Amino acid sequence: MSNPDHPPAVGVLDQGPELIFPPGFLWGAATAAYQIEGAATEGGRTPSIWDTFSHTEGRVVAGHTGDVACDHYHRMPSDVRLMAELGLKSYRFSVSWSRVQPGGTGPANAEGLDFYRRLVDELLGHGIEPWLTLYHWDLPQPLEDAGGWPARDTAARFADYAQLVADALGDRVTYWTTLNEPWCSAFLGYGSGVHAPGRSDGADAVRAGHHLMLGHGLAVQALRASRPQAQLGITVNLYPVTPATDAPADLDAARRIDALANRFFLDPVLRGSYPADLTADLREVTDFGHVRDGDLAVISTPLDLVGINYYSRHVVAAPVEGAEPEPYWRSPSCWPGSEDIRFVTRGVPVTDMNWEIDAPGLTETLRRVHDEYTDLPLYVTENGSAFVDAVVDGQVDDADRLAYFDAHLRAAHEAISAGVPLRGYFAWSLMDNFEWAWGYTKRFGMVWIDYDSQARIPKSSARWYAEVIRRNGLAAQ
Repeated sequence: MSNPDHPPAVGVLDQGPELIFPPGFLWGAATAAYQIEGAATEGGRTPSIWDTFSHTEGRVVAGHTGDVACDHYHRMPSDVRLMAELGLKSYRFSVSWSRVQPGGTGPANAEGLDFYRRLVDELLGHGIEPWLTLYHWDLPQPLEDAGGWPARDTAARFADYAQLVADALGDRVTYWTTLNEPWCSAFLGYGSGVHAPGRSDGADAVRAGHHLMLGHGLAVQALRASRPQAQLGITVNLYPVTPATDAPADLDAARRIDALANRFFLDPVLRGSYPADLTADLREVTDFGHVRDGDLAVISTPLDLVGINYYSRHVVAAPVEGAEPEPYWRSPSCWPGSEDIRFVTRGVPVTDMNWEIDAPGLTETLRRVHDEYTDLPLYVTENGSAFVDAVVDGQVDDADRLAYFDAHLRAAHEAISAGVPLRGYFAWSLMDNFEWAWGYTKRFGMVWIDYDSQARIPKSSARWYAEVIRRNGLAAQ
């Protein structure tokens, strides 16, 4: 169905595809509720930690909030038509916990659930597979007031919420992600405090990470019991971690950061245990007394798939006297027990987030998870880049983003060729949006959003991606 507000995608590949993806490969795009929905006080929705955080002076660039964002709450039908015009086979979205269950406890808010019912129906009506993420960082504020993720009870509340959503949508949604990037929720939210709720305590961050995984396991058990046909997974953000040199101190620095960035979550979820070196590294931060008998069995409840978000590589080195601390996720307070480790900049091209572009790292990450952890189907549930875009003559030519996607899809294909059971890829993001602490100053979207008029303009990368989907492959280089 044509929509005059955004022209249909047109082909931009002139050569036959050289790299063909497997039949049925799931091509999609992803978003998150607080980043796009807006309607922050409508339909019975109550504040989440991101509402509180963004309305606190000095927390978000330029005082931006998600109050309106992309106004997706009101524009959802036309946004789904745009997805269909771009040829998406699947759409990964998150549910706003405080829209569905105001306060984080008690009965469901019927009006909030109705929005997601309509969204799922629109997607299915356009032949797009819904992929539902239960938690993308927007904890209801009353649960934070009661202790947040460092409090054990939050895990139980999450399982209750998961059941409410499953009761409403489980008959039409096959793919479910419990958590998106629990590392960010735990270590940016409770360690460095640069994300909501803005707390800075290493022990709280470690407890939050554990309770997030416990909530994941409890939610999987609840969903499995009530929706046995569902395909259940978790999404973790992973990084290859490389030592700056072969010096023993740099090798140990890489080991420590790998433990906190990757193995902190992979090992409990997929092996049912914490890495021994991780617990030793954190002995001055916590005694892990928050881990109770039976927790790890719940956390490692069997899954159907694993989602992997990939953006960049960490290159690390041992501390040196007088080294300057790194910003954002490399802030020392993000890494309890390893605060003195340095993150090394290599001088390679970077995105507008100052994240180094390292497509081979995606192949490396996918192969590692498959080779070391699981034979489960893998999905790249996020991969993308922020660049400075501009509208010129009604068009947005985002050549850098297009090149980023192209390189990373080739890396994904290389992993498949090496035997990795990669079954799908979700571009981040469908549209420009509220980029957390950066507000609206960073653009990740394949679709340009004019935040004043809410006009949508598919960028060059969107048209290119539509052709990749149509051909199920990439053109020869």
